[in-house]
Amino acid sequence: MLNFEKLTEFLNRMTMSHTPHLDSHCLAILQEYKDKRPEFEEAEARIVALLKQTLKEAGIHLASIESRIKTESSLEGKLERKGTKYKSLADITDILGVRLITYYIDDVDKVATAIERLFDVDWENSIDKRKLHDIDSFGYLSLHYVCTAEGFPYKFEIQMRTVLQHAWANLDHDTGYKSGVEIPKRYMRSMSRLAGMLELIDEEFSKIRSELTDYRRKIHKLVASGNLDEVPLDGDSFRSFLDMDPFRQINKKIAAVNQAEIQEVSLLPYLAVFKGIGCNTLGDIHKIIKDNFEGAYQIACYQMGLTDLDIVSSSIGPQNLCIAYILKKGWGKGGVRYFFDLLNGKEKSNETVAEMIVEQAKELPFMNQ
Repeated sequence: MLNFEKLTEFLNRMTMSHTPHLDSHCLAILQEYKDKRPEFEEAEARIVALLKQTLKEAGIHLASIESRIKTESSLEGKLERKGTKYKSLADITDILGVRLITYYIDDVDKVATAIERLFDVDWENSIDKRKLHDIDSFGYLSLHYVCTAEGFPYKFEIQMRTVLQHAWANLDHDTGYKSGVEIPKRYMRSMSRLAGMLELIDEEFSKIRSELTDYRRKIHKLVASGNLDEVPLDGDSFRSFLDMDPFRQINKKIAAVNQAEIQEVSLLPYLAVFKGIGCNTLGDIHKIIKDNFEGAYQIACYQMGLTDLDIVSSSIGPQNLCIAYILKKGWGKGGVRYFFDLLNGKEKSNETVAEMIVEQAKELPFMNQ
């Protein structure tokens, strides 16, 4: 007959938390860890700060930096499993661990290069898991360095991986994908497909960034060479165009009406304006400047001539150029109102301002040419 009392006692023993049994050698290592923990904490703060500063100076933007010192219970478990492998605490390389998470695959190599310059890398114990080719290895394609730093006698680990690799590694902890727990093949297949998709996305993000960098260099060269008709109007090309200070001459001439000071403001909002009035290339903007320079100046003279205004915004040039262009096109009050709608958003006052400007401009010489 089954003895339920003994069975209950047995099951209770099986479900109780396991306490590691360590020999005297492992206990000595554990005690060394306890004694040296303040040194690990100091090293952690110093190493993380150094990495942040170095990578910032190198222009490498990280998603995050994580660090941790192995807990006492975690070390106890490690010593119970592998205690005979270690002669002392110095042989354990992962007491202190740092993880650097990048946005792009190619930034992992840039981070690695920076680390190689900062610390001594133990190449024998370091591993590049990115060289794995298993179908389910995506979340584990990290680059692991075992390092030593000046003034700190213990080794530490630095792990480098992308945001998507990091997300996947965290997600599959919940699914048991790499936990050793057997899951049905149909779910394994789905997980492998997702891993492949994420790996492709990771690669495509880096490819797109690289191609955009090349495009920006090309645009910058075209702008610098003056081949503006070949440069499509977009955010990157407009920024490069503004770097040339294309409205400097008209602004200086307008400011001279009252010997005014020019206050610099961002002209990026004019990207939407120029596109809205039909500009497709930087050459189109250049033509507006050339063909409407005198009209813009006449508008400014009329508006400022009877005032004592001694400060003007650097946006006055492009503003008057656009207004002169619109009026010469015959778009009238509706066109001027549309300009202010693009620039400032739709407001009732835009209608009133547009009406005043059109009325003032009727007598200006450029309107009768």
